[in-house]
Amino acid sequence: MQNVFRSSRVGMAVAALAAALLAGCATTGNPDDPLEGYNRAMFSFNDQVDKIVVKPAAQVYEAVLPSPVRTGVGNVLGNLGDPWIALNNMLQGKFAEGMSDLMRFALNSTWGLLGLLDIASEAGLPKHDEDLGQTLGRWGVGEGAYIVLPFFGPRTVRDAVALPADFMANEPFSIDHVATRNTVLGTRIVHGRSVLLGADRTLEDAALDRYAFVRDFYLEQRRYKVSDGQRERVYEDFDEQSAAPLGDEVDTAAAAAVERLELVGIGDLDFVRMTAPSTYEN
Repeated sequence: MQNVFRSSRVGMAVAALAAALLAGCATTGNPDDPLEGYNRAMFSFNDQVDKIVVKPAAQVYEAVLPSPVRTGVGNVLGNLGDPWIALNNMLQGKFAEGMSDLMRFALNSTWGLLGLLDIASEAGLPKHDEDLGQTLGRWGVGEGAYIVLPFFGPRTVRDAVALPADFMANEPFSIDHVATRNTVLGTRIVHGRSVLLGADRTLEDAALDRYAFVRDFYLEQRRYKVSDGQRERVYEDFDEQSAAPLGDEVDTAAAAAVERLELVGIGDLDFVRMTAPSTYEN
């Protein structure tokens, strides 16, 4: 586990150093994105990794495993993250939601056969979506600049600082057995990407500038989550002539683009929460 933590810190340090070195040559008209030159290059790199490695693996995964099996895999992975979600809810003062998350984990881990069945949702215990970045935001920590990390995808400085803790507390990184941890991690990446197959074309049709669209969506999504849905989502860089109208289809496509660029991101099913708010809540 120490090696994983050390690798995470090294990766974050390298990303921060690269951002600092490239900051001087980056130009942007968006005050949230002072590192746009670097960010666009990293966006393209992550996109190519997805196209060459992750997406083909996800397509094979979807072709080989029937839908009920894939649903069970997603349920297990989601169940493993509920204790960390519970802790973050409590740190934000949302004790009722935190207790609900713990009850979800207990119910699904026992009667749900180690999370294979999501009987907690059927029992009226909704799946929440919280992480340390949101907790820091609720505590008043500023989000900082937008940055695209290699492999980890879109982040703000605040979310990037919280990332190692999210990883260490979240599921596969809490497993000491290396082979098992790597298997869970690989399954999570491939499963999360398989859920997003088919959404790519919608994004291509929705925006002229995919990078700006994904950036704006990520920032608005994070602000929406930190406020627990008290602010409206608005894509600031697009007018009526340059982007499709906002709605479930565009939201789903943009969220899918964010998630597929977060190869090991926290919260693989954000776009499901947005299109099915009765099941996934802030």
